[in-house]
Amino acid sequence: MEDIQMLEAVERYIRGEMRPDERVHFEQLRKTNPDVDQMVVEHTLFIHQMNEVGELRKFKSALNEIHTDLAERGLINSDRLKGKAKVVYLWKRYKRVAAIAATIAGITTVTISLLVWSLSPNPDAKIIKDLSRDLDKVKKDQIVTKAAVNNLQNDIKTQYNPSIDYKSGGSGFLIDGKGLLITNLHVVRNARNIAIQNRKGAIFNAKVVFTDVQKDIAILKVDDDNFKSLTAIPYNISKTSADLAEPIFTLGYPRDSIVYGQGYLSANTGYKGDTLSCQIAIAANPGNSGGPVLNNNGEVIGILSTRQVSAEGVVFAIQSKYIHSVLTELKKSDTSYVKLKTPAASSLKGMDRTHQVKKIEDYVFMVKVN
Repeated sequence: MEDIQMLEAVERYIRGEMRPDERVHFEQLRKTNPDVDQMVVEHTLFIHQMNEVGELRKFKSALNEIHTDLAERGLINSDRLKGKAKVVYLWKRYKRVAAIAATIAGITTVTISLLVWSLSPNPDAKIIKDLSRDLDKVKKDQIVTKAAVNNLQNDIKTQYNPSIDYKSGGSGFLIDGKGLLITNLHVVRNARNIAIQNRKGAIFNAKVVFTDVQKDIAILKVDDDNFKSLTAIPYNISKTSADLAEPIFTLGYPRDSIVYGQGYLSANTGYKGDTLSCQIAIAANPGNSGGPVLNNNGEVIGILSTRQVSAEGVVFAIQSKYIHSVLTELKKSDTSYVKLKTPAASSLKGMDRTHQVKKIEDYVFMVKVN
């Protein structure tokens, strides 16, 4: 019944039969609901196609009437047209009608194309946008950040090459103190060079060791002799889905320094019921892709990945249970990771949020890609 009512509303909208206040409300609904917007586009196209069929039928009917009239008057042989003269005669007699018909067909085609173009969402304004970040270009003779300058001045050795012009990036977080990180695949796709940077500005080379295209997950490994292993990771990776309305928080790099955000779980599935992800209500910006989403107990419940362009605060995260399945695949593909174990429990449970963040921030990195 609701579908029928919606279809009726779409028809009234297309025909201009809505009151001004109804139209304003309906247009707002189109902006926030991609399904309704698509219904308007498809139904408009359908109506105009039906109108075109009707016009063609009328044209065929008119030609049949003319043909019958000419046949009755003995001007043409209705069974068979013979000779070049008859063809020329018919062309001269009906070329005006044919031209009008061709013009109508052309105008109809162009009109439909224009309607679809005007009613369809702008293809550049994607409904779902990933949260990777464009990085400012840096001249080869410059150091990337002030923190990096300080590191060099303090004789911190690194294999990282500051002359590389990193163009995009996101966030990532350790799942192993020796330098294994999780991020989104879209953050590092087609990367030639990858570097990670901690909150103090120290930068290290990294490489991709495993990817899962369907889940949009990539596993990175620090590939830098100067990286010092960290102590036990304070958070664990949850194997179960979070609860609806559960408070959550994130850490990531939408800017050059680490940024904290907080919100709550608003749906157990992602865009259009996607079961790989969950929906969270939080402010997220380019650069947050790949950052951890944690609950009050300091458990990672997701990987921040995308947001809905047409709605404020509608953000999606890959559910953490899929991190475990990707790690299983990694162990199968590379036996050197067979003994890899993620923390069994969080050491952050019972702490206030401020202390939790202080414990976590050293394990969250900016990911830079060239």
